[in-house]
Formats: sequence, structure tokens, C-alpha cells
Amino acid sequence: MLKETFTVMRDLPRVREIIAVLVRHGLGNLVNRLGLAKGIERAGDLLHLPGSHEVEQIDPAVRMRKAMEELGPTFIKLGQVLATRVDVFAPDWIAEFEKLQNNVPALPFQTIVAELVDILGADPHTIFSEIDPEPVGSASIAQVHRARLADGEDVVLKIRRPGIIPKIEADLRILHHIASLLEFEFPETRRYQPVKITEEFGKSLRRELNLSSEARNQDRFIQNFAGHAEIDIPRIHWAYTSERMNVQSWMGGLIGNDMGAFEDAGLDRQLLASRGADAVLKMVLIDGYFHADPHPGNVKFLPGNRIGFLDFGMVGRLPHPRRDQIVDLLAALAQRDEHGILDVLMEWTGDTVVDEDKLAADIADFMFNYENLPLKDISFGMLLNDVAAIMREHEITLPADLTLLFKALITLEGLGRQLDPDFQMVQHLTPFVREVIISRYKPQTLLKKGKDSLLEGFGLLAGLPRDIGKLIKQARRGNLRIDLDLKRLESFGAQITRSANRLTMGIVTGCLIIGSSIVMTVKAGPTLFGMPALGFLGFLVAFINSLWLVFSIWVSSKEER
Repeated sequence: MLKETFTVMRDLPRVREIIAVLVRHGLGNLVNRLGLAKGIERAGDLLHLPGSHEVEQIDPAVRMRKAMEELGPTFIKLGQVLATRVDVFAPDWIAEFEKLQNNVPALPFQTIVAELVDILGADPHTIFSEIDPEPVGSASIAQVHRARLADGEDVVLKIRRPGIIPKIEADLRILHHIASLLEFEFPETRRYQPVKITEEFGKSLRRELNLSSEARNQDRFIQNFAGHAEIDIPRIHWAYTSERMNVQSWMGGLIGNDMGAFEDAGLDRQLLASRGADAVLKMVLIDGYFHADPHPGNVKFLPGNRIGFLDFGMVGRLPHPRRDQIVDLLAALAQRDEHGILDVLMEWTGDTVVDEDKLAADIADFMFNYENLPLKDISFGMLLNDVAAIMREHEITLPADLTLLFKALITLEGLGRQLDPDFQMVQHLTPFVREVIISRYKPQTLLKKGKDSLLEGFGLLAGLPRDIGKLIKQARRGNLRIDLDLKRLESFGAQITRSANRLTMGIVTGCLIIGSSIVMTVKAGPTLFGMPALGFLGFLVAFINSLWLVFSIWVSSKEER
């Protein structure tokens, strides 16, 4: 805590300002519970800012949102991140966090020109023949101006606000201190890992402050959608792009909140909703790399019913194992399969102790509410929110890499229904989910998984002597601790035996496949059906072993149920 105390002293003026804002919005009780006022008192200051009784009558979520708005960019960004935590906050809090906007008063054009001179090391008019003094947008981190290159191409200049880094770094230090106090003073919050959330938020915000990082994200999306003529993403001009400025091609078009202009422009709103959904689902389920904030301001609708995506500062990444879990959950939701939902949620419990029977009963009740509803009347966002409510009830924390995904899918459905009132997210999910599930059983996929499992098995065997040696050393020192549930010891031993047998059989089968593949390339020796006999027999034995493995696993799973 000594480090945290130094943080408070170092950033004392900002801490005082934060406390004043929180108390002014009727959150003085939180300040006292966290001990923030005591920190200032020890530093030589004492704030006497009584909360207004009238203010305290306002809903707490509204008060917190207003306080964050007043505290500026870092807290606004934090609120936007918290809006993705549907597993932590109730819908009324999420709704308030979603209202937090990045829009701030624009900097004077003279300040922008001076910043351009410093970034480019030259008069910007030697590179840009025109720069519009009126900003296209003014956000908490950057200001955007339209410009024209010397060759006549229209571009966009996204310029980071000068002097913003020290302010944000101070806020991040204070937030880390507040998160530490939160875990200490409110033990029930530890399962949500406030310190870890603030650390991850700090990393994400620092990446967003680096405008060249956003440009690299944008380039990757351009590569992922190469050959998709219906999707447009602005091209980055790397010659002028840096950590402090992002230069990209200008994109016109309509935005999602200008519905009246669609007919005048000859655009098909139903087709646009369909293409937008397919694009985002491709990002999520096929590429594993998705735009995490597809709200109406970040999506443009272009001539020819094309769709353009903007602002790649916030992106999500999904590794293959997580994608498989998401596909299983989406398939279960689409098919109203309560057992499938239960299986995925149990995978996400981690170290949390969950009453599986009660969880299963709650999922069954949840699915019953949708049992007789026609597909067109089911909101996918409502389904996800109901799943999140069940997770909150059972204290299951959504894995960090999925918080952005849930939010993106809910936002996507909202935009789709804004374009087309008959838009059905489930209809678009089904073909993508089917494609991913089919791809799991393609020969090349199975071969890769088999090879990976074989290498993992060999690695396990190779490391076994070392691990046994460590156990023996721990036993000699008296440090070996084994926790056993004696009631289940017999079944546990049987499970170990079965697992060992399957592992051995799997390794033998893998060796047979590899050895037979090598033999097949040799033309000498007896043949069978025109193939080397030893290779054919090896594959046959491997096939029989595989059938035995699959059957034994299936039988065991049936017995466990």
C-alpha cells in the first residue's frame, strides 16, 4: 500500500478534484467507504463537501454516469468499457454507461495547425493542399479534420489532442489505487477483479492513444475483407501516419441514424442490414478479430449497397478455443438447447464454485420463457442479456475476451433492426455456426488436432521423469500436500485408469498413423489392394483403435450422466 500512498500524494490535486466531483453527485458514501478522504487527510488536506440531499434522490446509476462525464476522457472511456460488462452490472447501469459520449469541445484550428507542424516537422500545407478548419469530429482522445493531399485525394486527419498523455496517466494511477481500495474494503468485489480490470483498461487505453496501433488494426481488417466488394474500409496513408496522427482515405456515405435519406440515395435497407450482420459475424466466427464498437457512427452506408467501417481503436480478439465455445453457445441459443448452454457456462466458471443443479434449473426456466415465441419476436440481445443475468446470479464472471463480443453483438442487432424492423439475428447466425461446426470435422482439421494431441502426449511423457523427481523432492522436504475426497477415491482411481488407457491407446494410434504414412511412400514389399500391406494394416488397426476410443468415451459420458 506504500506505493499507492505515494500515488495519492503525487496526484493529490487530481484526487481532490475526483473526490469533489463524486461528493457533488451524491457519492460521498462511496468516498468514505473507500477511505479516499482519509488519504487526502493524511496528505494534509481535508475536504468538507457534504452531499446534497436532493442529488441523492437521483438514481445511483445516473449519478455515477454524470460524475464520469464531468471527470473527463479517462473516466468516460472507463464507463464505455464497463458498459460491456453485462455479467457484472444490471441493465439500468449498462444503459447509463452506454450514454457516455466521447464528444468534447473542439480545439481551436490554430492549435491543430501547430500540432501538425510539430508532428510533420514541416508546414502541413506543403503536404496537404487543403485542410478544413471545421472538424469532422471532436472526441476525447483525437480531433478529426478533412483534408486533401497534393495529388488531389481527399483524406481524413485524426490528430491526437496535445498534452493528453500526462492527464490520462495520472487518472490511470488513481484508478488503480481506487480499484485496490475497492478490493480491500469490499471483499465481495474481488471475484470481479477490479485491479485486473483497471490494468487491462490501462493497456487498452494506451493502445488507443497510439494512433498507429489503430492504423495497424485497420490494415488487418482490410486484409481480412480482401475480395469482399460489398465491404469498404479506408486505406491508411502510412507515409504520414504516426503515434500522434492517423491519415486515411476519406469515406462519404450515410450513417445509421439518417434513415430518411436512404430511399433518396436508392439504398436497400434490408440488404444493408443483412450484409452488415454477415460482415460482423465473419469477423467474430471466422477471423476471430472483430470491430468491438459497431455503433451507427462507426458504420457508413455507401452507393451500391456497400458498407464501410470506421474507427478501429477498439477491437476484440478470439482465439480458436474461445471461438468454439462461442459457436457452441450461439448454436445452443438458436436451437433453444438448455444442456448446451449449461455446458458452456460451466466451462466459464473457472475457480467459482457453482451449484450446477440450480444453474441448470435457472437455464431451463430462462429457455421456457422463449419456448412458444416465434423466431421473429425473439431479440438476440435480450437472449444474451438474460444469459448475463443468470451469470450474475451465480457469480460467474464472463471471460475478459468475451465482454466486448457480447456488447458488439447486442449493438449489431440494434443497428440491424434500425435498418430493417424484420431483421432476425438468429437467421444470420445459423449458416456461420454451421460452417464452423462442419470445419471442425474436415480431414485437415482433424489431422492437425491429432498431430497436436500426439505432440502434447509425447511432451507429457518426456516431462514425466522431471515431474516425478519434483514430487519426490517435495515429499522428502515434507512439502507434499494431497487433498483427497475419500468418498470419491474409488471412482477417482477408476477415472485415472481409464484416462491412462485412453492416453496410451491414443499415442499408439498416432504412432500407427505416422508409421503407416511413411510405409505408404515405400514401393517395396507385399501389397494389398494395390497398397503396401504393412501400411494398409497399420491404418486398419489405427481405425479400429479410433473407433474403440470414441465408443469408450461415449459410454463413459453416458454413465457419468
